Amino acid sequence: MTEPAGRAACGVCLRPQSACICQWIRPVAHEAGVLILQHPLEAGHAKNTGRLLQLSLPRSRMLMGETFEEAGLRAALAETPAYTVLLYPPTPQDDDTPALDLERLKDPPRVRLVVLDATWRKSRKMLHLNPLLRRLPRLSLEDVPASAYLIRKAHKPGQLSTLEAACAALVQLEGDAGRYRPLLQAFNGFVAQQQAFVPK
Repeated sequence: MTEPAGRAACGVCLRPQSACICQWIRPVAHEAGVLILQHPLEAGHAKNTGRLLQLSLPRSRMLMGETFEEAGLRAALAETPAYTVLLYPPTPQDDDTPALDLERLKDPPRVRLVVLDATWRKSRKMLHLNPLLRRLPRLSLEDVPASAYLIRKAHKPGQLSTLEAACAALVQLEGDAGRYRPLLQAFNGFVAQQQAFVPK
């Protein structure tokens, strides 16, 4: 989303002031750390939820790119002592992916969740271009909730927005759905705001 020249952008959410999403930020006292890897095409997309997610998770960090310099990505993955897992379903071509260490998942404050903020097609490309990501254990969602992301078309059942998927994964790790309820309720407001921009 780009604002015509002369119009200011919000200094927090980086969106045009007319489409600021700061009212939907709901800080969450989450336990697991989160690293969001955002594809460049998502950065300016009006319907993107990655920025709202990052602004609502104090223990999160966002990096933007499609191909990441290996040393920089390795450093980001090892910033603090943690067990790092990638939120992504298993894929047949990556059958050598390390198995999840279920014991380490029982200590959420020492888990780092890596989330790809991209379309499914672009996320597959990010995996292909970044071998470090392919070598991470995969965390897949056990019970996929119904999506409230009515502003982008899902190509398969069970596909969620980045924010919904990350919240579902954190609930799965931490066992506290109530902690994320205010953010998911605010997400509904974000969706309604975006729908209001669509010409009738």
